[in-house]
Amino acid sequence: MFNRTRCLQITAALASISLLSGCSLFSDSSGDGAKRIVVGTTSAPSTLDPAAAWDGSWELYRNVYQTLLAFPTGATKPQPDAAQSCDFTDSGNESYRCVLKKGLKFSDGETLDAKAVKHSLDRIMTIDAPAGPKALFGSLDKIETPDAQTVVFHLKTPDATFPFVLGSPAASLVAPKEYPADKLREDDKVTGSGPYTLESYKEGSEAVLNSNGSYTGFANRRNDGVTIRYFADSKKMIAALRGKEIDATYRGLSAQEVKDLQSPEAHNEGVQVVENVGSEIRYLVFNPKDPQVAKLPVRQAIAQIVDRGALVSKVYQGTAEPLYSMVPKGVVGHKTPFYDKYGQADVAKAKNILKTAGITQPVELTFWYTTDRYGASTAEEFTELKRQLEESGLFKITLRGQPWKAFQEGYKKGEYPVFGRGWFPDFPDPDNFIAPFVGKDNAVGTPYEAPVITGELLPKSRRESDRSAGVHEFEQAQQIFADDVRLLPLWQGKLYVAARDDIAGAERALDPQTVMQVWELYRKTSW
Repeated sequence: MFNRTRCLQITAALASISLLSGCSLFSDSSGDGAKRIVVGTTSAPSTLDPAAAWDGSWELYRNVYQTLLAFPTGATKPQPDAAQSCDFTDSGNESYRCVLKKGLKFSDGETLDAKAVKHSLDRIMTIDAPAGPKALFGSLDKIETPDAQTVVFHLKTPDATFPFVLGSPAASLVAPKEYPADKLREDDKVTGSGPYTLESYKEGSEAVLNSNGSYTGFANRRNDGVTIRYFADSKKMIAALRGKEIDATYRGLSAQEVKDLQSPEAHNEGVQVVENVGSEIRYLVFNPKDPQVAKLPVRQAIAQIVDRGALVSKVYQGTAEPLYSMVPKGVVGHKTPFYDKYGQADVAKAKNILKTAGITQPVELTFWYTTDRYGASTAEEFTELKRQLEESGLFKITLRGQPWKAFQEGYKKGEYPVFGRGWFPDFPDPDNFIAPFVGKDNAVGTPYEAPVITGELLPKSRRESDRSAGVHEFEQAQQIFADDVRLLPLWQGKLYVAARDDIAGAERALDPQTVMQVWELYRKTSW
C-alpha cells in the first residue's frame, strides 16, 4: 500500500504544479465548462471485453464500466461504488460480503443485481482468456448471492488484498444478456454502468463517450462527454495538441516531448504540463525456455552490466529514475536488492560470472519490445541497452520491435527470450508488485515458479488487514527476485498530463492505479 503521508504530499505537490502552470483548482465548471473534451493517448484498448484484458485497456474500462468498489481521487483504500457497503465477515479475511445499492441499471436498462455481479466475475474464471485478469482472482473460491442485493465472496485462503482487486477494472461489471458466460463478446460495443456510455468505437482510432444518465456512483462528471483519440505515434499526438485538435494527452510522451511541452514556447502556445509522482515501472523479462537465458549466470551478468543511471540520463532526461526492485520507491516495503547484490555496473564482475560458469564466447540474445504501447522512448531505451551489453564484449544483442497486439501474442506463447514490459499498478499495495509476476499463470506470460513467495510469503502477508504489517514478507520476496533474476527492474517513471490552458482537472484525473478518470477534465470558463 502507498505511504499515506506520501499521498498527501503528492496531492499538495500536484496542486502546486497545476497553479504554476496556470491550471486553477477553483475554476468555474458551470456553463460552457461542461462541453465535450478530446483526449489523446498512445494506449489503445486491446479488447473491449474486461474478461480478456489485463493491460492498458483499463483506461477505457474505468470510464465505461462500474465496479463494486473504486478509488476516488486521493483515496488509498477502495471505497463503495456500485456497492453500498463491503466488509469481511470473519476475522480470517476469508469471507467478503458486498451489499449493492438499490435501483442500479446497466446502460441497456438491464438490472444490475447480485446475479449480474456473479455473472461478471464467474465468466472471467470460465473463459480464462490468455491475456485476461483471472490470475488476480487466484484467492477466489466461489460466489454466493443470498438475495438480489447481496454478494458473498468465499476465498480459498485469507486475502486482505481482495477488496483492492474488486476496486480495479479487472472486476468491471457487465450486463449478463450482452456478455456470454462462456465466451467473449465479439462486437465493438460496451454495456456497462459506468459514468459514460460508449457511443461509438473505431479500433485504433477513437472512442466516443457520452454521459450515462442512469449512472449512480462516486464519479462527478465535469463535462458532457469525452472523445478519446488513439495515436500510434506520439509526435502526431503532440502536433494535434499544439494544433488544438485535442485538449489533453495521456500516456506515450517521450522524455524529449515532455521537455518540449514544458518550454516557454509551448507555454506561449497555450499548453500546460501536470506532473504526477508515479509508480509506473519498466523491466525486462527473462524466459528460461531459451537455452541461454535458462542459465542463471547469463541473467546475472546482464544484471551486473546494465547501467540504469546512464539509461535514464540518456533516454529519459529526468522524467524517470533508476529502479533496483520490482516494488518501486514510495511504496511500503520498497528495498533495493538489485543494487545491494550487484552494486554499480561492472563489466569485470560480469565477465567473471560468465567465466566461472564456463561461458567464454559472447552470448547471443534477441531482445523484444513493443513499438506502440509505452511511447517513442522505448526504441531508444532498447538501443541503449544493446549498446551497454555489446560494449562489454560479453553479449551480442539483436533488437526486434512489434506492435502491441502481435507483441502480446508472442510473449504469451513464450516466443521471446528477453522482452521489455511496463507495469502500472492494479491497486496501491506492494502485493501488486510481487504477486502478478510469479506462478504458472502470471501477468508476463512466462511461468515463474517461486514456491517460497507463492506458498509462504504472500499467504502470510495477506492475513494482515494492516497492509504495512507485511513489510518483512515483501522484503524477502524482493530479495528472491534479485537472486533469481527472472525479472530485471530498470526504471521508475513519472506520469505527465499535457493539456491546453483552458482545460482544468488534469491534476485530479489520475487515480491511484494511474488510470485516467476523464470525468475530472473540464473546460474553464474563468481564470
